[in-house]
Parts: sequence; structure tokens; C-alpha cells
Amino acid sequence: MKKMGFDNEKYLREQSKAILGRVKKFDHKLYLEFGGKLCFDYHAARILPGYDPRAKMSLLKMLGDKIEIIFCVYAKDVEMGRLRGDFGMTYDTTTLYMIDDLKDWGLDVSSVVLTRFGGEPQAIRFKERLERKGITTYIHEEIAGYPLDVERIVSDGGYGRNQYIKTKKPIIVVTAPGPGSGKLATCLSQMYHDHKKGINSGFAKFETFPIWNLPLKHPVNVAYESATCDLKDFNLVDPFHLEAYKKEAINYNRDVEAFPILRRILESIVGEGKAMVMYNSPTDMGVSRAGFGVVDDEIVKGAAKQEIIRRYFRYHWEFMLGVQKKGTVDRARGLMEQLGLKEEDRPCVVPARKAARQAERKGKGHKGVFCGTAIELRNGKIVTGKNSPLLHAASAAILNAVKKLAKIPDKIDLLPRVVINNIGTLKKDTLGMRSESLDVEEILVALSISATSNPAAEAAMKELGQLKGCEMHMTHIPSDGDEGGLRKLGINMTTDANPTAPGYFLRDGH
Repeated sequence: MKKMGFDNEKYLREQSKAILGRVKKFDHKLYLEFGGKLCFDYHAARILPGYDPRAKMSLLKMLGDKIEIIFCVYAKDVEMGRLRGDFGMTYDTTTLYMIDDLKDWGLDVSSVVLTRFGGEPQAIRFKERLERKGITTYIHEEIAGYPLDVERIVSDGGYGRNQYIKTKKPIIVVTAPGPGSGKLATCLSQMYHDHKKGINSGFAKFETFPIWNLPLKHPVNVAYESATCDLKDFNLVDPFHLEAYKKEAINYNRDVEAFPILRRILESIVGEGKAMVMYNSPTDMGVSRAGFGVVDDEIVKGAAKQEIIRRYFRYHWEFMLGVQKKGTVDRARGLMEQLGLKEEDRPCVVPARKAARQAERKGKGHKGVFCGTAIELRNGKIVTGKNSPLLHAASAAILNAVKKLAKIPDKIDLLPRVVINNIGTLKKDTLGMRSESLDVEEILVALSISATSNPAAEAAMKELGQLKGCEMHMTHIPSDGDEGGLRKLGINMTTDANPTAPGYFLRDGH
């Protein structure tokens, strides 16, 4: 059983109180920039054991009829088909899924705004699709000279050209499917229009990380740096906060670098000096109370260190696929080394590599690639799997894990050989695929079929839910079917990303 280091209920109480307190300081009109992942924050859940990945949704539900939600989507992200890595979906599709998720929670999105719009055809089609679903959609064009030309920005030719987003509630949550979507600019644009109308609206930021009241080199804050290595973000002591209050608070480089310009923009909107009545530093702008939910610092530190190792493996995998730069991998490794961490500190790494060596010894004399996989179960026990002509290594590990959880003897087969062979024949002879061996998605289907007539398979299938949140490491680049299946099971997978070259025997399906 995983130990808890974070009190989710305490956090939600603290967080809702902080937001309601902030809105009172304005004319009951607050634009709240929501950073990070809104619907499912698995990064926070991994490094703060006890944090509910749906905590932000619960928070919005607690705020109830005081909020409405605006989604910002950068038009060029839609045009280029930008992917959100954790879901494997484009930003426009992710937006639609998130809107549906919010509706399931009884939370409606009042509107979507396409930011920095320049006539992109795919963005136009996305706008039409949203409007067919009854979602009001606005257009904000790119402002020349943004963000340095404050005089132009805060004028009728800058924010004044943006369509004003009509809102009714006191708290306007401004969110997005990912970073760089224009949330801040949308908040400031709305404030400009409000103040022209005589409404003293305000702005605040809600970002969980870095946690401002944890030390700079606390593993939780280092884990945030690791998660944003590709953006080259780094944490630092907020110099404006230190000067104003003589107290250290942790922020990150982009907020600190942007603060002087943001201060000038706010002063131009609300009047010189007035903006700083509330905000003497970028930390002042935040309302995050995550640090107050930490109840066991050692547990949280340990979880954060594991996330730092996970991130390194992820970047290395993406580098091997040609979608990440070597500098990002080097930076991630450097953060590991800062805390004295190494790859083998992830418990499932060494057993996976050992399983691959065992597969190689067993298959000596055969062509192909020998793969190993290991799963760390919730109770800390390690289960391994090796590839074969019938199964991918990850598939074997999944079957071995559910057998272990269901207390089924190793000698009992969960999948009839005839089912595996028939699927293999379909793959090779009908679909023209190179490999007959079954990936994770395929063995899940096969297991469900076998469960109709095999009590052992039925018992094993009932244990699949116990794999959610478990840790897995594999030695080779996973196939699409492995990656997709593991994501659906909720398993945190890493890989050595060794190439899976074509072969005739014992390979993982590439």
C-alpha cells in the first residue's frame, strides 16, 4: 500500500479559501489563470502521494456557481496539430475532451478563444466545429510588439481590438489544453475592457508548481524543473518578493523575467501605482496553497525523486525517436545528478534489464532482439516479463502481474494457445504485419475473450484495476499497442529505449 504524504482535503479547503479571499479584493471580478493540467494532473499525483489527479475539478465544483470557464487555444497549435504527450491527442481534440469532462462534473465552459489568430484554415474549421456544438467562440489576433510595446498593447489598437468575452460570474477561470496558449494575454485583455467600462476587475495566477513555500532545491521543485526541461524553465528565489518582504519564496524564471513588463501593463490598465497595491512580486500574484497540503515531507521527497528519474527516461526515449533534443536529455540527467540519483534508483529498472539478459541467454542462437520488462506492484513486489514469439515483453509482464495478484499458479495459462495463434495469424497473413506476437492492447482483448470460459482468466481480469499507478520499466522502445495499452491501464512506464530492430524470432513487434 502506497503511503500518503499529501492531505488532499486539507489542500482543497485551503485553496478554495485563498481564491474566495482574492476575489473580494476586487469588484467581485477575478480572472484566474489556471496553469498546469486542469482535468487530470498526474504529475502532481505522482510527486505528492495523496493528491487526487482530479483535485482541480473538485476545487471548481466547490466554488460552484461563483465560477465560469474560458478555454484559450493558440490558433497555430491547431494548425500544426500539436500533441499533448500524456493523452497522445492534438490540442483541439484535447480541448473538446476536456470540455466534455467538465460537463460530466456539472461545470460548463462559457466560451473558447482562439488566440494569436492569423486566419489559419484548421483553426477556422475548429471554430466552426465548436459553434456547431453550441460553444461560443471568440477570436483574438496577434498584437504587434507584444509584450514589450506597452503603449500599443494597452490601447484601442491592442487589447481594444480583441473581442470582449462576455462573462457573468465573479471568478473567471482561464485555462488551456497546454502551455503557450495565451491565457495571460486573455486575462489582461479582459481587464482592459472591464476598466474601460468602470469595472475594477483583477487578475491572479493558480499554478501548483513550483511550490513557493518549499525550498529551492526541494525534490518537488526540482521535479517541476525536470518536467519542463524542454521549455528550459528553472526555479529561483523570487527577487521581487525578497526585496519587498525580506522573505524567500520560490518562483520560476519566466514569471520573474516577465514581472517588470507585466507590472507596466497592469499599471497602464488600472492606473500607475494601483496595480502594486496588491502585487509587489510575481509570487504575490499566485494563490497556490499546495505546500500546505504536504503532511509527510520524506514521503513526498521520495516520490519526487522517482519522478525526476522517470522524466529523464522519457526525454531519452523521445530523443531516440527524434522528437527531443540532446540538450534536454543532458539537462534532465544533470538534475538527477544534483540530487545524487541514478537510473538504477528506479526499482523496476534493474529487474527489467536482468529479464532481457535472461531472454537473450534462453534464445541464444536465434535472430532478433531480446526484451525485458518489470512491473513494481503497489505492495513493492516486482514482476517481470520477457518477449517471445507469442507475446511482447510488456504483455508477458502484465499477464504475470495479474496472475500474481489473483494468486494463480504460474503453470496455469490465462490465454489459450489457439486464441494467441489465431490473432497472430490474423496479424501476419491478413493484416500484413511483421510480427505475430501480441502487444498489450491485444492481450487485453484476448484476456477478456478468455474470461468468458476460463475462471482463471476471469479472476485475473478483475485484478487489472490494481495496476493503475504501478511503475513499469522496459528495455526497448515500446510498440504503439504497448504504449497505448499501458496508458489505458494507468501504468507509469519508462524505457531504456533500445532500438527494436527487425528479426525473425524473439522481438517486440516492430
